[in-house]
Amino acid sequence: MYLPALAKDLYKSQKEVEEIEKKLEQATAVAAQEELKNELRQANAELSQLRKIMEGRKEHSKASLHKPKNRFGL
Repeated sequence: MYLPALAKDLYKSQKEVEEIEKKLEQATAVAAQEELKNELRQANAELSQLRKIMEGRKEHSKASLHKPKNRFGL
């Protein structure tokens, strides 16, 4: 992914998380709070993923970590 585009996406994601957190602080209804918590969870997951990409990390699934590697191309 092109680095400036990735940085822009990261910035947008950070702002989205901040906006949802502010809405959550102001929400009084329990149903609205639960909905905002779900949105915040998703936004934080997206932000975390973008940060990992930005840092150059590669996330491995548990299945691929325990899968035996075929070293001889067979």
